Amino acid sequence: MITWPNFLSQLFNGAALGALLALISSGLTIIYGTLGVLNLAHGAMFMLGGYAGYAVYAATGSFLLAVVGGSAALVVVGALLELVVIRRFYGRPPEDQMLVTFGIGIVVVELVRLGFGSLALTVPPPAAIAGVTPLGFIIYPTYRIAVLAIAAVVLAVLYVVLYRTRLGMIVRAGIEDSVMVNMLGINVYRVFMLVFGIGAMAAGFAGIINAPVVALTPDMGDAVLVETFVVVVIGGVGSFPGAIIGGLIAGEILSLTAMVDPSYAQVMLFVVMTLVLILRPQGLLGQQGRA
Repeated sequence: MITWPNFLSQLFNGAALGALLALISSGLTIIYGTLGVLNLAHGAMFMLGGYAGYAVYAATGSFLLAVVGGSAALVVVGALLELVVIRRFYGRPPEDQMLVTFGIGIVVVELVRLGFGSLALTVPPPAAIAGVTPLGFIIYPTYRIAVLAIAAVVLAVLYVVLYRTRLGMIVRAGIEDSVMVNMLGINVYRVFMLVFGIGAMAAGFAGIINAPVVALTPDMGDAVLVETFVVVVIGGVGSFPGAIIGGLIAGEILSLTAMVDPSYAQVMLFVVMTLVLILRPQGLLGQQGRA
C-alpha cells in the first residue's frame, strides 16, 4: 500500500537520483555538444571516478580529499584520452568514434577489475552529513539531501564556466569554425582537450559522491550509461539545460515506478523516451537538426 510518507520519500529519492543523472549526462552532452563525439566510455568514467575517490579515501581517510583527488584524476584521464586517442577521430565517421570509445570503456573496466578486484567496495559518508534529518512529514537520510545540494551547485558552476566565460565563448566559436579560431591565435584543440576533461570529471565526480549510496563495482557504469543516453535523448542531444531537465524527469520516473513495481522502472523510462522521440524528435530542449 502506498502511503504519503512513502510517496514523498520516493519523490526525494527521485530528485537525488535525477540530480546525479543530470550531472553525468551534462558531461556527456558537453562532450557531444562541443566536440561532436558520442562518448560510449562515459559510464566507465563514472565508475572510474568512484574508484579514484575510493583510492584517495583509503589513503587519507578524508572524504573531501577523495572528492577533490578523484575529480582531478578524471580531468587528467579525460584530457589524456582526448589527446592520445579521441583527437585522431574528429574527422572520422561517427561509427568509428562510437567503436573506439566503446573499446576504451571496456579497457577501463577491465583495468579497474584487475587493480581492485570484482568485489563491491564502499565509501562511508562524512560524519557531519551521516544519519537522518527530520523534515516534518518524513525522516530522510541526510547524505542524500547533501547529494542533491552538491549536484545542484556543481551543475550551476558548469553552466557558468561553459556559457558565461571566455572558455565557453572559445568552445562555441571552435565548433562553428575551428580554422578561424586558430587564425586568431587560439589553440582550439587545447580547449577541446580541456572540455573532454571537464566532461569526464562531471561523470567521475558523480561517481564519487554516489559511492556512499551505492557500492562500487567495475560494471556499475553499464546501467548508468544506458540511463544517461535516455536522459540526453529526452532533454535534447547537445543541450546542457536539457540534460538537467531530462535527468530530473528520469530520476522521478525510476523512483516513482519502483515504488509500485521495480521491475517496470526501466520500462517506463524507455516508454517516456519513445513518446518524446515521437512527439519532439529533437528532445525537450534540443535544436532541430542537432543529431
